[in-house]
This record gives sequence, C-alpha cells and structure tokens, in this order.
Amino acid sequence: MIAMRNLLFKIVFYAGSVPIVLTSVISAAFGTKAMIAHTHFWTQYHGLTTRTFLRIFKRIEGERFYDSPVLYVAKHQAMYETLELGRMLRHPAIVMKQELADIPVWGWAAKRYGVIVVDREASAGALRRMLREARVALAAGRSILIFPEGTRVAPGEQPPLKAGFAGLYQMLKIPVVPIAIDSGLVWPREGPHLPGTVTFRFGTPIPPGLPRDEAEARVHAEINALERDGGAARG
Repeated sequence: MIAMRNLLFKIVFYAGSVPIVLTSVISAAFGTKAMIAHTHFWTQYHGLTTRTFLRIFKRIEGERFYDSPVLYVAKHQAMYETLELGRMLRHPAIVMKQELADIPVWGWAAKRYGVIVVDREASAGALRRMLREARVALAAGRSILIFPEGTRVAPGEQPPLKAGFAGLYQMLKIPVVPIAIDSGLVWPREGPHLPGTVTFRFGTPIPPGLPRDEAEARVHAEINALERDGGAARG
C-alpha cells in the first residue's frame, strides 16, 4: 500500500507541477504579488497531494506571526517543509542556494518571487549580496526564512550552523524565530515516504543584539528540540 501511495503521489504531483512551473513565467511577468499567488497555488497543490496520497499531515505548535518582520530559522530534513513553510508563513523571502536559483525557468521565477540567493562558498561578496536582498525584503514588509544548516540532514543529525545565519542576525537586527521540524521521519532522503504527522514547532523569539555564540547556541538547540522529544508521530 505504501509503495502504491508513493507512486500515485509522484504521478499526480509531478505531472501537475510541470505546467504550474512552466506557466510561472506568465505570473512572474506581472510582478512579485502575482508570483507569490502562483507559488501559493503550487504549494496548496503539494499539500493536497501529500495529504491525499501519502497521508502526511502537519501539526503546528507555537506562535507563527508577529507585528513586524522576523528572521525564521528552520530545521531542514526534507523537501516537504520548503514548500509548506512558504504558505504557512505568508510568503517570506526564502534564502536559497545558488544551485537552485540556476535551474532554468524555475530559478528565474523564484527570483521574481523574491528569494534571497546565497553562495555556499560564503565569500564576502556573496554575503554582502545576501544582506542587500534581505534588506529589500524587509523594506517590503516580508519576513525572511533561512535553513541555517545549509542542506537537508537526516533525523538525529545536528550539524553546526552555516555562516549565513550569523551574518543575517548581526546585520538585520530583527528577532529570530526558531522552527523545529521532524519531517525526515516520514519523508526520508532515500526510500518511500511514510504516512504520519510532521510537527512544526515555533520557538520563543530570540532578541537581536546577542553575542554571536549565544545566538547560534540558542538557535541550534531550538531547531533540534524535536530530536530530543521523539519526533513525528507516524500514522
């Protein structure tokens, strides 16, 4: 049954995603708002197919929204949260690695959506560009979302944070909202997706202005909170 559900999901989601992604260039031509609406349609489609075929649901804990922009800092275990968080957090500007932004059509549309592109090499020039793009997002009233581990990690892995988080934290001077996610238990990097519930736990905001080591330690502990608490409940 799990194998059949996975096959149906891949057929329906990816077959539907092709025309959605290709037509994004039309929405992108009408500006950021149109591109955001188009992206939300795609993420809603993703949510519908994951619930219908994979029987994967989500549970949200903690406060998500604030009166002014914040820096959301999230655990990254699967593709699942990269799509779900965009809709869940009201179109934040997402920090995206350069390789994804270079994908034909999709990368161009993502830039029109307002992603913040970061180079994995973390050169001084790349960090300056990331900060400029982040400030543009803040000026438009958008929060920022970053996956500070830099790439997907397996459940139980707790790598140190990449330099991009510290750069944004020190320069933007806005509160940080850590997000613990345990999607890897139902959406492993290899093997079939499993039915269950993914928890998104929003932690207490971390104020700006803390020493770098203290801010990183608090974020690291908060985004890994679900590792300590036992992870997702499987259906």
